[in-house]
Amino acid sequence: MMKEQLKKTIAALSQTEGIKDVCHERNGDHPMPSIEVLAEIVQISRSVLFPGFYGKADVSSNNLSIHIQENIERLFVLLSQQIKAGLCFHHSGAHTESEIQQMAETKAVQFIETLPSIRQQLHTDVIAAYNGDPAAKSFGEIIFCYPSIRAISNYRIANTLLHLDVPLIPRIITEMAHSETGIDIHPGATIGNYFTIDHGTGVVIGETATIGNNVKMYQGVTLGAKSFPLDKEGNPIKGIPRHPHICDNVIIYSNSTILGTITVGDGAVIGGNLWIDNDVAPGAKLAQTKK
Repeated sequence: MMKEQLKKTIAALSQTEGIKDVCHERNGDHPMPSIEVLAEIVQISRSVLFPGFYGKADVSSNNLSIHIQENIERLFVLLSQQIKAGLCFHHSGAHTESEIQQMAETKAVQFIETLPSIRQQLHTDVIAAYNGDPAAKSFGEIIFCYPSIRAISNYRIANTLLHLDVPLIPRIITEMAHSETGIDIHPGATIGNYFTIDHGTGVVIGETATIGNNVKMYQGVTLGAKSFPLDKEGNPIKGIPRHPHICDNVIIYSNSTILGTITVGDGAVIGGNLWIDNDVAPGAKLAQTKK
């Protein structure tokens, strides 16, 4: 009796007509993205961006070049594979297998070429975290311990890949950081230098949000969207701006929610537990009114 019940369930699950959107059919030998390999890619990237903190601990000026070379060579191989997997996942049949492989390798090289500039940006983020937290004892403590640096490093890696038109992989990388740190930054967001998130748990930064330089956020902050418009068929219209623009030198305290395509002006301070859906003037200081 139990075997018959299981057979019926197997038969029902095997009928995918009408629900093909949630059942992916692999096309030939096309690879699928791997969470495990992408985690290794992030780890290798961190070992290059923060040498001596990730990967081998015995890095010095004498062996740094070898350390970088070994990691870059490994990164190129793995990243090419995963970019190819992302391209194949969205492949419409317009390119041959060899063309996709060449595209993947080209994009992997282009990404690797950006690592020096990514490191420079992350250096500013480490400085911002250190200067913004009196409890921090050293830059090393920031790099080792602070979830914001882990999440921001994933974001900066993913954002670069997104700008190279790599599909799917950037979103996986930022969602890995989301699972690890509780900080949800969409790879499409635009974030300037000297960015820091104190504590970090529960922060949400939407796809079309833009953040200037020297911005500090606390836990629970949301840069979200209001209800977005629908097309004639009732489907959400995608690809349009729908998140806030945060200018330079802004501080946003914990659990504040900022929604829609509004602007928070230079030097503004948003107090905790506020709901903001209108523009905030430069230099404004918003706080809950006392009863």
